Amino acid sequence: MSVVNVHPLKSESLCLPLGTSESPSCQRRHTLPASEFRCLTPEDAISVFEIEREAFISVSGTCPLYLDEIRHFLTLCPELSLGWFEEGRLMAFIIGSLWDKERLTQESLTLHRPGGSIAHLLVLAVHCTCRQQGKGSVLLWRYLHHLGGQPAVRRAVLMCEDTLVPFYEKFGFQAVGPCAVTVGSLTFTELQCSLRDHASLRRNSGC
Repeated sequence: MSVVNVHPLKSESLCLPLGTSESPSCQRRHTLPASEFRCLTPEDAISVFEIEREAFISVSGTCPLYLDEIRHFLTLCPELSLGWFEEGRLMAFIIGSLWDKERLTQESLTLHRPGGSIAHLLVLAVHCTCRQQGKGSVLLWRYLHHLGGQPAVRRAVLMCEDTLVPFYEKFGFQAVGPCAVTVGSLTFTELQCSLRDHASLRRNSGC
């Protein structure tokens, strides 16, 4: 969907899992990698939702995906997700699904079309303790590179509020017009990115 705001791939906002008062350094586990990127599983759903809830509900009063929907997508298409973990703790994530129409519709918020060739970025969120550190940008570059390794996926699409359009344009997304999807009184711009073009863009980005 949109970026840091409702339903579309949201932008960056992250917080340590709820109920945690100790700093990450106090909870360091030397048996866990300092930093790793991997696809998410249904077992990660609660951590995902805690980050998303803090990032979106406080701002817009709603979430792009609720807990059951997160589990739904992570069961159907975990390969279209990516999480950034530091010492075993989820710090940022993207969840996507496949879509099979030229433009997004209201149905694209809840459906996964296995035969589709378009990756729909449903939500991107960063832990509140990691905001303004560029983690959302790094994760998005890695995610698009991850998608580029899946031959069936030719394009990425998302929807976001107008203020976030410049952020996504830096990653090769181009606005294609107003999105048909609305959430309450919120409206969005739809953006698309050719994964073929992304490879050369990333080489020149320094990321």
